[in-house]
Amino acid sequence: MKIGIPKEIKNNEFRVGITPEGAKKIVLQKHTVLVENNAGLGSGFTNNDYLNIGAEILSSPEEIYASADMIIKVKEPLQSEYELIRKGQIIYTFFHFASSSSLTKAMIDCKAVCLAYETITDDHGSLPLLTPMSEVAGRLASQQGAKYLESPQGGLGVLMGSVSGVSPANVMVLGGGVVGKQSALVAAGMGADVTIYDIDSNRIEELQKTMPKNIKTRLSSSDIIEKHLSKAHLVIGAVLVPGAKAPKLITRKQLKIMQKGAVLVDVAVDQGGCFETTHTTTHENPTYVVDDILHYAVANMPGAVPQTSTKALTNVTIDYAVELANLGWQNACKKYPHLANGLNVVNGHVVNHSVADAFSMPFTPIEKILK
Repeated sequence: MKIGIPKEIKNNEFRVGITPEGAKKIVLQKHTVLVENNAGLGSGFTNNDYLNIGAEILSSPEEIYASADMIIKVKEPLQSEYELIRKGQIIYTFFHFASSSSLTKAMIDCKAVCLAYETITDDHGSLPLLTPMSEVAGRLASQQGAKYLESPQGGLGVLMGSVSGVSPANVMVLGGGVVGKQSALVAAGMGADVTIYDIDSNRIEELQKTMPKNIKTRLSSSDIIEKHLSKAHLVIGAVLVPGAKAPKLITRKQLKIMQKGAVLVDVAVDQGGCFETTHTTTHENPTYVVDDILHYAVANMPGAVPQTSTKALTNVTIDYAVELANLGWQNACKKYPHLANGLNVVNGHVVNHSVADAFSMPFTPIEKILK
C-alpha cells in the first residue's frame, strides 16, 4: 500500500501525521511512505530524516493525494484539500465531524473512507487515540489560562498561585475526563484553587480519591455552575460526548454574572464548544472578548507544542496504521472492532450515529458496510 503524509495546512499547525520512526515501521512491512516536502519541519523532522528510513519525498499535496491509497494526517481536511481526496481513499486523522456540516458533506460527496482518531475505542470504553492530545490540550488550557489572566493580555490581573496573604486564582473545570483532570492538575500545581465539575458521580468519587488537596470536586448541574461563576477567574471547558456536539454549559446571559476580565478556555471547541459564545480561533489570533469576558478557543491547541504532540500521537496511531496497510481497511476493521468504531463516513454513507444525529442525516449501520 502507498501511504501519504501531506503537510498540515491549518493555521499555525506544526504537527505532522507521523514521525520518521513511525514511518519506518510501515516501510519495514514493505509498504511505501510518501511524505510531502518539508511536512515534518514544524515537528523537528527534516526530509532527510524520512529519506533515511526509506520514505519518499514528493513536492506537492496534489502528488501525495493522487498517489496514496491511505492518507495519514493530524487535523481534518480543509476545503482546499476536499477536491484532492479520491473515492475509496482512506483518510486516517482527527475529523470531529459533528462540529462541521460542510466537512461532513464534503467527505460524503468524495466517498472517502474516513477513520476518525477521536472515536476509536478500547476495551475499557476509552478513546486511546484521543487521549494523548487531550492530555496536551488539558495541560495547555491552564497554561494559556494563566497567561490570559494577566492584565496586558486583557485578563483581570490575577496570578494563578498568588502570594502569601492573597487568595489564589479561582478555577472552574467543567468536565472530569482526561482534559479536565490534566488541566486541573496543572492549575493546582500553579497554586490555584480548583474545582472540577462532572455529571458522573462515579468519576467524581474517583477524582476525590486521587487529586491533590487544592482540587475540589462537585457533581455538576446548571444551577451549581451558575452559582460558582461570580467568583471564578478562569473557566476551562473540558466536556466530551464522543463524536457528538458538546453541550452548552455557559450561556451568554451568564457572562454578566462573571467578573470583568475573567477568562474562558474552551477545549471542547473541536466539537462545537461548550460555551454559547464560543467560536473557533487560531494560534495567530487566539482570543476575543464577549461582554467583557476573554475567550480562548483555539481548535488545534496541541499544535503549539508539535515536537511533543507529534511523537505522542504517533505512539498511539501507528499500530493501527500498520494493520490498515497490511490488511486493508475492511479486513482491519473486521479484525479490530475498536478500530471499526473510528469509521464515521464510508463510501458516501454516515456510519456514526452521533454524526448522523448532529445533522439529521441518514445513518447506515457499519455492519452493512463491512459485509
